[in-house]
Amino acid sequence: MRAFVLVTFFTALFSVNTYAQTTEHVDKHEHHNNEIGIAHSPVYFLKENVLSYGLHIHYIRKIAHTKFGLGLGYERIFDDHKHRTIGLVVSYSPIEKLSLNVSPGITFEGDASDINFALHIETSYEIELNDFHLGPVLELATDPEDIHLSLGLHIGYGF
Repeated sequence: MRAFVLVTFFTALFSVNTYAQTTEHVDKHEHHNNEIGIAHSPVYFLKENVLSYGLHIHYIRKIAHTKFGLGLGYERIFDDHKHRTIGLVVSYSPIEKLSLNVSPGITFEGDASDINFALHIETSYEIELNDFHLGPVLELATDPEDIHLSLGLHIGYGF
């Protein structure tokens, strides 16, 4: 499983790097100031060696005339832990169609009394279809209980 995650990560990284080297980027669309995004993915817990299903939802507002955005994010992992995380999202787009998000927040495990600090780091590459976009998403998240990785599909709507 670890070999699969590493191969997928490096394949995505090299394909994005190849795209960044091209000089002909045609910008045929209008950039949106707001985005609502959903990511579906299998989530792999490193310490427990367990695979679960995860859903991540976020809203990001672009900061005018910059490559940055701010927003809120929520993650739910559907397993016995009842893992739920809410956090502030800081987004950066170094090149067209690539987004890097960092989200510090709090994680709730089980009942609401088990609260911990969490940090999510996520990257996605977006293929645009009018106001919608979709593409691969890779996430690394950590909290005091465990570290988890996810590789899935990001679907977003810009307005």
